[in-house]
Amino acid sequence: MTVATAYSGNKQVKEAVSEIQGQLSAVSAKMVVYFASSAYAPQELAAAMQSAFPGTVVFGCSTAGELISGKMLKGNIVAMAFDKDVIADVAVEVVTGIRTGGSLRPTFAAFEDYYDITMHKADPGKYVGVVLFDGLSCAEERMMEKIGDFSDVTFIGGSAGDDLKFTATYVFANGRAYRDAAVLALIKAGGRFDVIKTQSFSSLGKKLVATKVDEKTRTVFEFDGKPAVEAYAAAIGRSADDLPNFFMQHPLGLMVDGEPFVRSPQQVKDGSVVFYCNVKEGMELEVLQARDIVQGTIQAIKEKEAEIGKLKAMVNFNCILRTLQLQSEGKTEAYGKVFTDVPTVGFSTYGEAYIGHINQTATILVFA
Repeated sequence: MTVATAYSGNKQVKEAVSEIQGQLSAVSAKMVVYFASSAYAPQELAAAMQSAFPGTVVFGCSTAGELISGKMLKGNIVAMAFDKDVIADVAVEVVTGIRTGGSLRPTFAAFEDYYDITMHKADPGKYVGVVLFDGLSCAEERMMEKIGDFSDVTFIGGSAGDDLKFTATYVFANGRAYRDAAVLALIKAGGRFDVIKTQSFSSLGKKLVATKVDEKTRTVFEFDGKPAVEAYAAAIGRSADDLPNFFMQHPLGLMVDGEPFVRSPQQVKDGSVVFYCNVKEGMELEVLQARDIVQGTIQAIKEKEAEIGKLKAMVNFNCILRTLQLQSEGKTEAYGKVFTDVPTVGFSTYGEAYIGHINQTATILVFA
């Protein structure tokens, strides 16, 4: 067996990790990735998971919901083990202090030393990166830009959650739990891999230009020279008071080659709109319309299999706002079943990483 998935809802860390260890025992694991509800004590969990898989690279983060082959869960730990046929090699580094800095130079120097390569010459067809952020750091945009400065290798991942409490999110590596940090894993794949990016939105053909912005707090004060709430509400044909009720159905998107990179609004604040990810002053955004997440995901997977062949594993970084939309539509069970036939692990994120930092998207690392 080259990959295996596991999950446990046992509320005791020791027992839960023991169950996961047993479920993954058929794989001679080169790498184990896991995602866990904030209900579990983070330091205890990180230590227990590393101890359960000695000699294996083990990393993960806290969640706002979990995904495992065939199921969407809440309050669990999910994990996937990969053998050397899928993950030929992997190196993991932790970057601390990302809210105010967080230099990536030592991280990429360590990757170069480990693989004896120059990162700018690393083959994006052989290497892929996974990145997990403290989901309350507000550092994702800056860090993703820096990652792009060091390498052409694709880094995909997400921001840790804490079950919508918004108090403390954690990333896990080296048997420890970290806040104000990011975990970067550089993987040398054993076979073919690729990325699925699916967001299940289309453009309404209406545009808004951010004309007054505080990028640090992700707040837009004005669109098109008008109070942000009024301009946004007018674009979707709603009243300003009603606007927050339509955030999930009508986020905004930065269009790149006809494809939206979603900017999701979080809240209205004194006539301005606070977003989950960065909106820059002068940025032109299109108003989006939500489509069927389940059917959109099925179609995206079919297209990827037609392109690269049958999939053997998927790691799904699925936005919490997509999860909330699925819940409101009664489709969580249907979404989970999309992943029945391919071993899958994932979690509901506070933001997704692919090229940059985005929202209301599923970024899925797939192995063929």
